[in-house]
Amino acid sequence: MSLFSSDALKGKKIAILATDGFEQSELEKPKKYLEDEGAETHVISLKSGKIKGWDQKDWGDEVAVDKVITDARPADYDALVLPGGQMNPDILRMDKDVVAFVQAFARSGKPVAAICHGPWLLVEADVVRGKNVTSWPSLHTDLKNAGAHWEDAEVVVDGNLITSRKPQDIPAFNEKIKAALLA
Repeated sequence: MSLFSSDALKGKKIAILATDGFEQSELEKPKKYLEDEGAETHVISLKSGKIKGWDQKDWGDEVAVDKVITDARPADYDALVLPGGQMNPDILRMDKDVVAFVQAFARSGKPVAAICHGPWLLVEADVVRGKNVTSWPSLHTDLKNAGAHWEDAEVVVDGNLITSRKPQDIPAFNEKIKAALLA
């Protein structure tokens, strides 16, 4: 626990769904923040072992996978975090188990937080229709075509969906995840 830690989220379990090509900061910074606040996090992926991040313009660090998607159940978690990176959600949205996991989570009413390209998974899961969202700017047409109302904002909360644009927005994104878990 760091000097700035608390146990505000003690007892909360957070699923972080990612695969190779996740944007390094968009997985690591929310993960560390949530753990510093007392939450337990699990990185869930398509394969066991480790997944490799993308650090802005080149490959980044590896992160250990806690569970594979076929062994994960939305009922076991209090929130879902979907990091971006262009490759990560594009690969994940092609997997039927991932899409079913995101759909079940979104329909549960528990917080679903997606940043950057992460909302592509929300589009594939068909859970953005009529919702106010944000994302990396290049996704705005995809989100509009899926029935969402896109806006260029640091973070947007609509019901249980929390969306954000980019790494610079992570502090606000983290605070909204924490607030949703405490509500």
